[in-house]
Amino acid sequence: MMTNLVFSTLLTVTSYAVSLKVFRRFHKPWLNPLYTATIFLVLVLVFVPTVNYESYLQVTDVFSFFLGIATISLAVPLYKQILVLKKHAKKICLGVMLGSAGGILSGLVLAKWLLFQDEILLSLVSKSVTIPVALSVTDVLGGIPSLTVLFALSSALFSLMFGPKILQMAGIKSKVAKGMALGASAQALGVNRALQWGEEEGSMGSIAMCISAVFLSMLVPFLGLMVH
Repeated sequence: MMTNLVFSTLLTVTSYAVSLKVFRRFHKPWLNPLYTATIFLVLVLVFVPTVNYESYLQVTDVFSFFLGIATISLAVPLYKQILVLKKHAKKICLGVMLGSAGGILSGLVLAKWLLFQDEILLSLVSKSVTIPVALSVTDVLGGIPSLTVLFALSSALFSLMFGPKILQMAGIKSKVAKGMALGASAQALGVNRALQWGEEEGSMGSIAMCISAVFLSMLVPFLGLMVH
């Protein structure tokens, strides 16, 4: 067990470190370490028979623990920007809920048009919220967790690659709007990108990520009926 723990931890940390170095070298959004490291780990688990997926998953729960801590730490900039949040509270809530609803409906309509199976539809509806919440929603609806992770990561990557450019082309300069847009669409990755613009943008992204997750959770009973 200890050997598996050490090997799996070193494999994960090394994969991320190499991916981060590549990202910093080329500065391309699609080379984000979250994706390149994940692809490398998948290739190792698939093509190296001595590495067992179940064993790897069991001994790497520590990373899920630290992910929770990192997510909670996003509350710090929220606290610092509490006055801004109060000032724009109605606009923030309304904007995030409308944006989330639009994302859910557009995904369902496109998937229905493409004749996707119900299990795939149920896995798709939570693509625009943070992965822990998305997985919980998928579990309740009866979707496929692995597909939900794929959809959520793909959606976040797309938003991260094109979101800032679209905002720039549209002439949107509001810190509140920019932060909300990335937080609601790219979730934690979007919040991290928004924090690079400034603390206010990062705070807006964080609150948008939280509100979209709560809003989706409230819609769960209705989403199941819509799909079926």
